[in-house]
Amino acid sequence: MQVQDIMTRDVASALPLMNAAEAAEIMWNRNCGSLPVVADGGQVIGMVTDRDLFIALGTQNRRAADLAVGEIMHVNPSVCSPQEDLRHALQTMARQRVRRLPVVDESGVLQGILSIDDAVARAGAMLADDGILGALKAICEAQTKQGAPNIQLATA
Repeated sequence: MQVQDIMTRDVASALPLMNAAEAAEIMWNRNCGSLPVVADGGQVIGMVTDRDLFIALGTQNRRAADLAVGEIMHVNPSVCSPQEDLRHALQTMARQRVRRLPVVDESGVLQGILSIDDAVARAGAMLADDGILGALKAICEAQTKQGAPNIQLATA
């Protein structure tokens, strides 16, 4: 199964100069917890999460309207392609300890997003058969030791 088979295509995004209040409003209205941050051409240059916004606002003593998304985003986020095998994308999520990957084309332009929710909701019976359930479990579990989890998925 490829990422494009289960990814969410209608994805909200943010611009680096957008303020935290605008990003929070988009997340609220679109019921999402993260936004890919895109340059003018649509290339993904970062990711910002609701947690990033909350921590930045709680620690920087600045108003949300005065804090640019570009100041708090994670730069150069891990991404995947629409044609990438789902197992590989989930391994990336586990290794990077993220729950969402922007899906980009060859030029780095945003095409969608892959989330754990997508994998669980749309991958169906394949989860148990291909060992994907173990990868999802590794992504979701709190890490008690330092270092990336050692994820082994069955190969098709």
